[in-house]
Amino acid sequence: MKILFLGRGTIGTLYAWAFENAGHTVEFYVREGRKMQYGSHVNLEIWDARRSKKDRLVKEKWPIVTHEEIKEDHDYDLIFMSVNPEQVSSVVNYLAPRVGNATVLFFNNFWQDPRLAVQPIPVSQVVFGFPGGGGGFEGNNLYGGVYKTVQFGTFEYAPTRRDLEVRKLFAEAGFKIVVKKNLQSWLWNHFAFNVAMEVEVLKSGSFKKVISSPEALAGIGRNVKEMIPVLKAKGSKLDVMTRVVSALPPRVVGFLMSNVIFSPNSMAYALVAHNHFKVGYAVKEVISEARKHGIQAPRLYAVESLIKE
Repeated sequence: MKILFLGRGTIGTLYAWAFENAGHTVEFYVREGRKMQYGSHVNLEIWDARRSKKDRLVKEKWPIVTHEEIKEDHDYDLIFMSVNPEQVSSVVNYLAPRVGNATVLFFNNFWQDPRLAVQPIPVSQVVFGFPGGGGGFEGNNLYGGVYKTVQFGTFEYAPTRRDLEVRKLFAEAGFKIVVKKNLQSWLWNHFAFNVAMEVEVLKSGSFKKVISSPEALAGIGRNVKEMIPVLKAKGSKLDVMTRVVSALPPRVVGFLMSNVIFSPNSMAYALVAHNHFKVGYAVKEVISEARKHGIQAPRLYAVESLIKE
């Protein structure tokens, strides 16, 4: 396949590297002026969970191809869209007249209805999924990694030819495909968990400080519990992670996350510690939903003043 990645972000770069190594042609679309800023390569220091434990850490100077425009007569088979939630609308508006016959992979954390968000791109050309990876850039150095599992799903219809082609692309690159029966509900749960962490980031100042603090990690459990009425009001079913985190005492959640999930030498710690994502937009979305339904969410409301535009 010939694949175009929208932006040279963390998730896109990780999967572009994986697909190029699987024999595909990958290129990046970046905003005007960014091609010179980003340069011709990325220095990778990433974990690849598809490999054996002893070979998972990859250090490599990886050359990339970038463009500052998407031609209407392009020959891309797949356009990979993994952007911040607040960027989706502007990206879709730019892409819609240029999409051609390409399949668009919507690979985002998202709170609203993705089917509405992709309009005016024909929804029949869109595949919906969710990545398993993370990290962040320090200058031109990418620190992060990919897990073996990726999530896919549809919205109450059978998978299309495009769905199956994209799933095959990932599977042949060594990823394990997990198909969610209720993708919308799963996205809501994952979005809420991200917001639970973002609340603590707003208070502490960084993702690294949160995952280095048992008390901040305990706060994630408290935040998840506070958002359950919001998820239910939205019509979401609670997934296993949400139920477990909300059922356990917060200090137990903090202890488990600190000593098991985010232990300093773990892959999960490496992925989150280098995350420099500007938090706040997602928190505002959940706050708006809570107010819409008259739900009390004092922990969320308390950090509203800390969100910078």
